[in-house]
Amino acid sequence: MDIPTIERHGDALFQAWRERRVMRPLREQSPDITLADAYAIQSRYVARRVEAGETIVGKKIGVTSKPVQDFLGVFEPDFGQLTSSMVRSESDGVDLNTLIQPKAEAELAFVLKRDLIGPGITAADVLYATDYVTPCFEIVDSRIQDWNIQIQDTVADNASCGVFLLGDVKGDPRKLDLTLAGMVLHKNGELHSTGVGAAVQGSPVNAVVWLANTLGRLGLPFRAGEVILSGSQSALVPVTEGDELVCTVGGLGTCRARFHGRSAL
Repeated sequence: MDIPTIERHGDALFQAWRERRVMRPLREQSPDITLADAYAIQSRYVARRVEAGETIVGKKIGVTSKPVQDFLGVFEPDFGQLTSSMVRSESDGVDLNTLIQPKAEAELAFVLKRDLIGPGITAADVLYATDYVTPCFEIVDSRIQDWNIQIQDTVADNASCGVFLLGDVKGDPRKLDLTLAGMVLHKNGELHSTGVGAAVQGSPVNAVVWLANTLGRLGLPFRAGEVILSGSQSALVPVTEGDELVCTVGGLGTCRARFHGRSAL
């Protein structure tokens, strides 16, 4: 794919995000789009957001479970970039007026106290560089019509990033069994789903190792203070005004997300 086409798609995604509207899948607009093209489009889209005043505050890992990888026809996760305007708090909740067609997923977030620069990163390196872990919600959103996505669409769309909300509890990952720690998700007071860290690449730590090494090969370091969303441990949950989600991670604590306002669709 040539540079003008990459820039055109990245600019279109930026405009769709800013105007809270959807667009046709990129694989329909450009049938020859490759995964490398999709990451180049993502870079353009994120660059437009940075030019508009946002800063990069971390990264997210997506497509971590084998069923999702099989569905999308890929053999490894993908990643997106987290920006300052995506951050939400438990006290404020999530304003759906900023989103298009949101769905929530519960996962574990890593917050770094040291730089993490691949390649060559190991699980021990990740644990050494992590300040704390906390349960969190990522509210994914898609600029692609009807969530009609394949891997090229979601990667170009910054891995379907919407907003994210970190829990207030902070745990030492060196003192937790992140592989076996169970996660329980309640929606509006009722049990919705359960999960376990092993569902994410065998362990959330392994997912972070993969991302650190993948980014390292691209010349992109993790910096101290950045947030890493390690991949969903729950099914996607559609959310509307008035919903409340609570995820609880065994041995760590809870994260609560309340939703208000109305999404575009």
